[in-house]
This record gives sequence, structure tokens and C-alpha cells, in this order.
Amino acid sequence: MKTLIVTVGLPRSGKSTWAREYSKKHGIPHVSSDSVRMAFYGHPFIREAEPWVWPQIRVMVKALFIAGHDTVIIDSTCTAKRDREWWRDNMWEIKFKPFTTSPEICLARAKKDEEAGINPPGLVLVLQQKLSTYETLTEEELKQELKG
Repeated sequence: MKTLIVTVGLPRSGKSTWAREYSKKHGIPHVSSDSVRMAFYGHPFIREAEPWVWPQIRVMVKALFIAGHDTVIIDSTCTAKRDREWWRDNMWEIKFKPFTTSPEICLARAKKDEEAGINPPGLVLVLQQKLSTYETLTEEELKQELKG
């Protein structure tokens, strides 16, 4: 059975760093929602484009499995249960990789990155919106947690 690893955590919680390092160490492809947005739009987030971006990312994941990869990582927040459910498919099993960095640390990192011009303005607002709708992993989802 194929395995889709889904990261779960607030912006600036360490998901992308982990995905890059884990991907390199284990030779597993990963799909970054921010990278896909940058490739299409030259910007890491455009709210109006989201309904178009996610089906493209899902096609990319399926294509990687069809190409012969046994495991693929999705580097995205997936902080809402509906976002995690959207990834369910008969083609693969899901393993969740939660990131529990405190909101205060994530917010401090986001502010620092905005001030340094590393990310465009609005990251703090996106983080606050994600925090207000954050749904922790359910007991069933915790049974699917990636260990290690």
C-alpha cells in the first residue's frame, strides 16, 4: 500500500524544514503547497487561487504514486479536519505528522520573517486565521500518526 504523509501544523511550526530534511534523508518526494503557488503565481498565497491550486496538488500526488513512488509527503498546514479528510483516497494510506510548536513561537517567527521581507505581508494574519479554526487531530487520526 502506498503512503501519503500529511503534515499538520500552523505556519512557521517547522513543517517545511522537516519535509525537506525527511525527504532528502529517505529519498521521498514531497509536494509543498507554497512551492506550487510560487510556481504558478510567483507568490506563496493568493486566496482567490486556492480552489484551483489544491486539485493541481492532488494530481501531482497521484502522478508521483503512479510513477512508482511508495511514499509522498504533503507539506501544508492541514489544520482543519476537512482539509485532512480531503486527502483520503483508496490509492494510499495516510500518516499524519503533527507539529505542535506553540502559537506564540509561530507568531514570533512570522513577525520576524515579515519584518525581514522573507515572506510577503499577511503571514501573521494567515497564521491568526489558521489558529482560530485549528482542529487538533482526532483519536482516530492520532492512530495514523507518523512516528519518528
